[in-house]
Amino acid sequence: MTTPSGAGGDRPDAGLDAIMSQRRQLINLTYRLLGSLAEAEDAVQETYARWYAMSGQEQDAISSPGAWLSTVASRICLNLLGSARARREAYVGEWIPEPLPERAEWSSGRPGGIAMDPADRVTLDESVSMAFLVMLESMTPAERVAFILHDVFRYSFAEVADVVGRTPAACRQLASSARRRIRASQPSAVPAPRQADIVREFRQAWEAKDIGALIGLLDPSATVIADGGGLTSAVTHPVEGAEQIARGCVDFASAAPGLKIMERTVNGQPGLVGQQDGVTVAVVAFDIAGGRIKHMWAVLNPEKLRPWMTC
Repeated sequence: MTTPSGAGGDRPDAGLDAIMSQRRQLINLTYRLLGSLAEAEDAVQETYARWYAMSGQEQDAISSPGAWLSTVASRICLNLLGSARARREAYVGEWIPEPLPERAEWSSGRPGGIAMDPADRVTLDESVSMAFLVMLESMTPAERVAFILHDVFRYSFAEVADVVGRTPAACRQLASSARRRIRASQPSAVPAPRQADIVREFRQAWEAKDIGALIGLLDPSATVIADGGGLTSAVTHPVEGAEQIARGCVDFASAAPGLKIMERTVNGQPGLVGQQDGVTVAVVAFDIAGGRIKHMWAVLNPEKLRPWMTC
């Protein structure tokens, strides 16, 4: 693959530096492929385990360690995506990709709120917006891998074929099919400042428990999906319709006295975070089209909120 393997050769630890310098690239790749930071970290750990399981001679025979690591990580993710469907069918309620905070608010979720190393952070751009990740969930594992590798990370179809185990022509078709899905699902872009304004107005109406104002900000056919993972109270099916969603938001706030709702960046887009007693209990991402909220994704599963615990 085209991933650079790093500089080196003139220092004893240059090889190690080159290998470890790939960690950020690998986390960025595997998170987009899996939609789960925990699974992405596991995939990267497994990738490095396979590298260090090889002899020094075998490692020296690899001309581009970075490309090798990316290929292995992608294959691990492809296998995980195949089994993830069965796991998510058994998941309690709806499954939503793990939300990510912006860099300034990143936490490891470990005791003491020790921050992650910068190399562990995922670059936030349009390819990790919640709407984008949710759309990726509708693709087959091969489509998802082909699309992410080629369209997002700019690998050639020959390189993609080496991962997916199909011909370059077949991989081109996979990426094309995925691209059509993305284009069909993407509404007209709403400027970021306007998105932030709408989210702010929604927060204010939510805090005021103003059902009428909430309805006015929602598309009549809006949908909200909540992910509690069976670990916290959450509806286990999508809620549709502006009035039903507005009333559900008010009920949620009423059932959580002391809930503090804050505007935060969620996967690179304007979103909201709910906290009780300083602990993050909900992260909400939005999809806005035509000046109204079309989709909302509310993550309440505490296992998916580790990076937000001290936000």
